[in-house]
Amino acid sequence: MELNTFIYLALALFCALLSGKVVKHLKLPNVTGYLVIGLLTGPYCLKLFPADVIESLSLIPEAALAFIAFSIGAEFRLDYLKKIGKAPVIIAFFEAFGAVFVVLAVLLALGQDFSFSLILSAIAAATAPAATLMVVKQYKAKGPVTNTLLPVVAIDDAAALIAFGIAVAVVNAISSDAGGSLASTLLSPIWEIFGSLIFGGCLGLLFSLLTKYFTGRGNRLAITYALIFLCVGISDIAGFSSLLACMAMSAVYINTANSKISQVVFEQTDRMTPPIFMLFFFLSGADLDIGLLPSVGLIGAAYILFRVLGKILGAALGCRISHAEPVVQKYLGLTLLPQAGVAIGLATTALTVVPKYGSKIRTIILCGTVIYELVGPLVTRLALSKAGEIPSADKKKS
Repeated sequence: MELNTFIYLALALFCALLSGKVVKHLKLPNVTGYLVIGLLTGPYCLKLFPADVIESLSLIPEAALAFIAFSIGAEFRLDYLKKIGKAPVIIAFFEAFGAVFVVLAVLLALGQDFSFSLILSAIAAATAPAATLMVVKQYKAKGPVTNTLLPVVAIDDAAALIAFGIAVAVVNAISSDAGGSLASTLLSPIWEIFGSLIFGGCLGLLFSLLTKYFTGRGNRLAITYALIFLCVGISDIAGFSSLLACMAMSAVYINTANSKISQVVFEQTDRMTPPIFMLFFFLSGADLDIGLLPSVGLIGAAYILFRVLGKILGAALGCRISHAEPVVQKYLGLTLLPQAGVAIGLATTALTVVPKYGSKIRTIILCGTVIYELVGPLVTRLALSKAGEIPSADKKKS
């Protein structure tokens, strides 16, 4: 009997749920379990999920990434940004772009193609806040490093989306205007970036208006889904970055809508998206071609090592410029290693941006994700402990 798409979707969710229970006992992030079980059951290992089935579900990763970008934009509340001050914003952008520039320089020095290097280095900016927050909560960390870390990881992924949007725009300009004028080559990425932000901002205003007049929870959730799908669809047609547009939409919405209404909308969305994210990580693991691992060995190792260096140097420079405390300058960079959701989503997008290198980029990112998710929380715990922000009682328990 041949299984249909709905049965495969059910099996994927059950596999993800079971893997989440397993890794929980191993004290590992759930995302690691989703990726590993996807890899094991996918077309390149046990082949329980054929390649054509994985390909037929390609809409799910694109939708998941749109929701991730939408949730990131909600961090740009003006009252929140005023409260935390400029330091976390400065640090977040310096550590994000520090990773971009260091990885880009190393890849180019190794003789890699510019488009490949630029896209991969842009993904290096992303940090996974979930693993970091897990450590903070588990060990009840308190102090200047922790207080700076929390807003930095909240803003970090927005910086990553901006970096990726710029990289995609540049790569598109290079590939489409190879024979065009210098002016069109320079203006094309600018139009794509600002066009995305303006379009997303307009949708955010429409979002605010619609949720004001449609008062039912179900209606507002339907509006949320409809506008996110509309944002992605029109962005694809117009050549905008759907990531930047979705982020701009939610950023404008949360600053123009009634705070009580927007809070309910984001809470509802957060409750409805976990199955989508489970499928997203599962499918990402299933689509990992382990046969490519030997071909990305050196480049993958360079990415993993020099992303860490870029994060540490960028964070230290951002801390120095924003006059952060010495202990923050010393240890903050070490707490920014984990990488998961946004990075995987951006790597999936790379399949269409640079088809020639897409599989290679995603293989590097997925392998790096597993390593970062295993090592990152341990390094974060060590850094917070060295900074004296983990209570001594919890140290003994650990």
